[in-house]
Amino acid sequence: MSALNLTLLLIGLLLIAALAAYAWHLWRRVRANQRARDEAQQERQQRIGGDLSILASSLLDEQLPLIEGSIRIKVLLDNYDSALSNDSRCQVFHLLFEATAEVPTHADWKALDKAERRRFEKRFNELELQHKAAARIAARWLLDEGLKGSRANA
Repeated sequence: MSALNLTLLLIGLLLIAALAAYAWHLWRRVRANQRARDEAQQERQQRIGGDLSILASSLLDEQLPLIEGSIRIKVLLDNYDSALSNDSRCQVFHLLFEATAEVPTHADWKALDKAERRRFEKRFNELELQHKAAARIAARWLLDEGLKGSRANA
């Protein structure tokens, strides 16, 4: 084998080794990023689960208005676990969310005249009378079983 062939072979082997080292480095970075994403997702799930527990407890203790609590629970459930959100025992939260979807919020609520606000508040009272028991049962189920089962699956 000539010196030129030997030199080219050696350069080729060095190039292969350098590319392999770079690929290994990139693979380690991808794995570290994936681990960081997984940890962030797990922390997010724990935080949302804690928030759901607080909201459900507050709803049961009547520290939170039924309509507001149901809307907040529904939105968090959608972000926490879609299977849990779609569980038949949580449908009351979806129903109340949809029944109040047309209600203005924030500055738009403040801009309403008193008659319009009273009309919405009357509708809230009707919804509360119709669905209070079901919402309380759903909140109790979330605390006792739903959130615990979902955490076990996560």
